[in-house]
Amino acid sequence: MPSKKVITVIGATGAQGGSVVSTFLDDPKLNKEWAVCAVTQDTSKESALYLADKGAVVVYGDLNDKASLIRALDGSYAVFGVTNYWEKMDADLEVQQGKNLVEAVKAIGVKHFIWSSLPNVAELSRGKFQNVYHFDSKAKVEEYARKLGVPATYFMAGFYMMGIPGQMFKGRGPGSQWTFALPIGPGTLLPVFHPRDTGKYVKAIVLNADKLLGQRVLGARTYMTPQDIVDDFEEVFPVTSATARYLEVSEDTFHLILKSQGLPDFAITEVYESLKQMEEFGYFGDASLHESHEFLEDSLTTWKEYAREAPTFEGFT
Repeated sequence: MPSKKVITVIGATGAQGGSVVSTFLDDPKLNKEWAVCAVTQDTSKESALYLADKGAVVVYGDLNDKASLIRALDGSYAVFGVTNYWEKMDADLEVQQGKNLVEAVKAIGVKHFIWSSLPNVAELSRGKFQNVYHFDSKAKVEEYARKLGVPATYFMAGFYMMGIPGQMFKGRGPGSQWTFALPIGPGTLLPVFHPRDTGKYVKAIVLNADKLLGQRVLGARTYMTPQDIVDDFEEVFPVTSATARYLEVSEDTFHLILKSQGLPDFAITEVYESLKQMEEFGYFGDASLHESHEFLEDSLTTWKEYAREAPTFEGFT
């Protein structure tokens, strides 16, 4: 019996990476052909031990240490890589971490690199929005991987629906008014996505590698407007949502909201510009999700499904 191919997952204990690990361990088709190597900076923490109990080989690797990545990736057929800008909020650091990973992938001779990328907002907005670092830094790593000729597919996660309840969609309990407030028009298209679906996309990517090498795969269930999100909230929770609404707020008001959540000014500007980018130029430009959906074998999480399980909405009717 031939040995299994190894997929190594960077950020294995995070939202996207954890989804990839779980999918490859739990899916019967993938489990027959693939072994999972989970890379983390702390192999002794509870989330890493959980992955080991599930059947992953857990190894140490640090995106700031290329030598450790080369050791961690040894023997890998495929690699899924993601960086976390928000951990340090340092774009230069994120770019360097991504380049370290790309160079390690190149050195090992990995057959298929799946990079969690994002569009270059500065380019997409024709220079209007220059401060969306968590997008542009990932795009620069994609550009570097292409320059080095790494065999890769570029997965682009959409607008996290997990960030809506409590942060953007707020109230004081089931009986209070719930307001979804953003500095964009009610008709702006948001490509809603749950990171637990990342593994479903990576499954599709490896099963269709011949078609998807060099391509971008867009990760989103569908495009929804802010008003659509409120309307679906009303359908799921008809009693609680009696006074739910969408409110378009000014830049100054939005700044105060995020300031109250502890974000520094430069990060508030970054979040604001990322939202205005969606309104004016589109999160993925004007790209359709249809081509990316064609390769999927598994259904994606809807906003209604997530709303029913969101801790913020617990007890709502």
